[in-house]
Amino acid sequence: MIEAILGSFIVGWNTLAGYLAEHVLTCLIPAFFIAGAIAAFVKKEVILKYFSPDARKSIAYGLASISGTVLAVCSCTILPMFAGLFKRGSGIGPATTFLYAGPAINILAIVYTANVLGFDLGVARAAFAIAMAIIIGLIMAAIFRSHDEETKKNMTTMPSVPAGRETDRPRWVVPLFFVFLVGILIAGTAQADWMIKFPVIYALTIGIAVLVIYFFERDEVSEWGLETWDLTKKIFPILIAGTFILGMISYFIPPETFSPFFGTNSFTSSLLAAIVGTILYMPTLLEVPVIGTTFGYTSGIMAGGPALALLLSGPSVSLPSLLVISRIMGAKKTAAYAVLVILSSAIAGMIYGMIIG
Repeated sequence: MIEAILGSFIVGWNTLAGYLAEHVLTCLIPAFFIAGAIAAFVKKEVILKYFSPDARKSIAYGLASISGTVLAVCSCTILPMFAGLFKRGSGIGPATTFLYAGPAINILAIVYTANVLGFDLGVARAAFAIAMAIIIGLIMAAIFRSHDEETKKNMTTMPSVPAGRETDRPRWVVPLFFVFLVGILIAGTAQADWMIKFPVIYALTIGIAVLVIYFFERDEVSEWGLETWDLTKKIFPILIAGTFILGMISYFIPPETFSPFFGTNSFTSSLLAAIVGTILYMPTLLEVPVIGTTFGYTSGIMAGGPALALLLSGPSVSLPSLLVISRIMGAKKTAAYAVLVILSSAIAGMIYGMIIG
């Protein structure tokens, strides 16, 4: 018993250490600064125009659903940006569409899937992910209509950027500021050598420093720092604890345990795969070798339906991310979101399984 507990602690620590090494510097730190900037600098009029409950659905859900084509991030990295949008007054539908789409519609991951697991599975992943992101957001907006009504009331009293801040600042400064921030995130997560990535990140950081020094007031920069720290202290500890606990659980229930149950294209197999994907933490791109080798898709042990269900649920949600989401939008909304991801992934897997036979 003692050996099992000690072994689970070692696996939990190794999982956490690997997570910190892979994600903190290149993913989470830039993401937290982007989220803080959204909360500090994005005017409520912008949110009202594109992501508010009253925004045109075609624009709100369209923009949110293609966010993953720009942000090559995993479920943990999208959380701070989701928190920034949610805090600033985004409608729950566009916000959850953005939350799912960010990791799900990752161009790099989709291309990698097509190359390693097959072209048909890569195309199916892209098509179903876009459709699911929009459907999940629309259903969340329909279920929690009262939340959006409350958001509308709050937005009427929410202060915008204080008067006088932007009178002497060119309009291109804030957009360029965000371009530099997102550029650092993209460069940091790119599959390239650090000899290439570091000069790019360094140049973008210098660009941000120049903008901050010459175009932003001191109280604005302070607000950015405070917003970034506020989101960090709310989200980061939960991610750390959740990742460690998940590593301990994987010691007792390794992924190979479920392989015998993924051999058919039935709804039951796809549902189980979606549930496993929702619980496991799989960083972006790691889901491809896990499904190909650990679960046995490339060797014919795992059927196509469960493979797609796992691809659709695994990168987008995980136990640590769900713990964080519950702090952002509450347990009831988080439970609804998780159920929608699981069911829609299972249905997509079953449909794909029927198509490929």
